[in-house]
Amino acid sequence: MLYKTNYYSPLGDIILLANEEALLGAWFVGQKYEGRGFDLDKVEDCDIDSLQVARSWLDAYFAGENLQPLRMLSPQGTTFQKKVWRVLTQVPVGHTLTYGQIAEQIGCKSAQAVGGAVGKNPLSLFIPCHRVLGADGSLTGYAGGLAKKAWLLKQEGATFKE
Repeated sequence: MLYKTNYYSPLGDIILLANEEALLGAWFVGQKYEGRGFDLDKVEDCDIDSLQVARSWLDAYFAGENLQPLRMLSPQGTTFQKKVWRVLTQVPVGHTLTYGQIAEQIGCKSAQAVGGAVGKNPLSLFIPCHRVLGADGSLTGYAGGLAKKAWLLKQEGATFKE
């Protein structure tokens, strides 16, 4: 059974989707790929335990607390996407990587392929795809929009080219 709730963040509403065991999705309302792979209109609005844990984590994140990654995540994607997302979960708060660095880490010859996987991350913030920059350290692509990406990086104390 799937459940969803809204989280009201400083950057706008975030839709949280979970089952009894894990968080499956976290999308800014209106972002690219919102709800991808799920029919959110058919999901029950309910604040079950896994959603409450996610909401508490987000409260702490937006309060500026240095958090450990949430472990109860179950992103749905291809093997390649999951490989990329695993790298993202290892990027500490205040740090960044480039698409090319991720490609190198996973033995992929295409930074563009990595970019495609990063863009389809279904767990914004929890899998910190906002910490990925262009080769020159500039902001590039973010499904939630570049203004949100810049805000998140500033909140974390990361450096980047504006």
